[in-house]
Amino acid sequence: MRETNTSKTDLRNLTQDEMIRYVETLGQPAFRGRQIMAWLYRPGITEFSQMTDLAKDFRALLANHARISQFHDPLIQRSSDGCVKFAFTLEDEQVIESVLIPESDRNTLCISTQVGCAMRCSFCLTATMGFIRNLGPSEIVNQVCAAGEFLRGEPKRKRIGPDRVTNLVFMGMGEPLNNLENLIKSISILTEQRGLDMTSRRITVSTCGIANKMIRLGEQTDVNLAISLHAVDDSVRDSLMPVNKKFSLQKLLQACRDYPMAKRKRIMFEYILLKDINDSDEDARELARILHNIPCKINLLPYNESPGLSYRSPSRNRVYAFQKIVRDAGYSVFIRTSRGEDISAACGQLAKQKQQNEVNHAGTS
Repeated sequence: MRETNTSKTDLRNLTQDEMIRYVETLGQPAFRGRQIMAWLYRPGITEFSQMTDLAKDFRALLANHARISQFHDPLIQRSSDGCVKFAFTLEDEQVIESVLIPESDRNTLCISTQVGCAMRCSFCLTATMGFIRNLGPSEIVNQVCAAGEFLRGEPKRKRIGPDRVTNLVFMGMGEPLNNLENLIKSISILTEQRGLDMTSRRITVSTCGIANKMIRLGEQTDVNLAISLHAVDDSVRDSLMPVNKKFSLQKLLQACRDYPMAKRKRIMFEYILLKDINDSDEDARELARILHNIPCKINLLPYNESPGLSYRSPSRNRVYAFQKIVRDAGYSVFIRTSRGEDISAACGQLAKQKQQNEVNHAGTS
């Protein structure tokens, strides 16, 4: 059964600095906050009584005033290619989805930051949900905790990658920069040594182009940035991505040039290839031109076709021809292999669905 006592403070909503301030309101010294943080994300820790280096009376005080949220019994779908899609039911009965993408040397988790999305990108199934609400820090972080629990419970013979989440991409449901405060808090928890101790080098935040918030993300975090570009002129991008009417290509690309990042880093530009819309040789040459002087690499994504949406993916030869033109202009250009299409877990396919096939509860084999 899910935790429903929301009157207590959810400690998984707190960064370490906030945890310290919280315990001080309970009359405790600052180091108690660091102690709690060191316990809070250990596997199997669900109760304050398990935090054995805290005094019993303090543990009782915490139990009266605070709680440790977690996701229980997610619905799980397994793809034939090894991807796993989780559907998590939140305390208000809303549903979000995350996707685990295993490889031999890593496990990448694609996580959500909102219930639904307000961006209305015409090629994206999530957009059909509309925007419902932002996720809190704990709802973002608990996706990672639940996926880690799932991996630890998997028999070794069934695992493709390690027994933990190694990489994160904020590319699930929602626009991360429209939930910037909670995004930054969750990144702080994820990278805190006493928290989940992930390296920022393995965390990527994707945005459809909220240009006025990008700089703050770069100033307050050291994560990787990905831009959902998908067109090389304003008229096409306006039709695909309404956000372009507020933040034009010129504004977006200038924000990319101004983005604060270490010299070793590059911005990842994501470009979905849509048949007869943005996949011509001329589009490829223009893409190379407009990205001039931006340290970057480019991911080409042949469109993942979705029921109810009219867009189609170009042929493999067209994709290769597009790649060659941009690569010959001096860019690093990759073609992303789609994963999880058979369970609607591929890029742009996440949405709350009333019908799900081959659904199992967590922990089943």
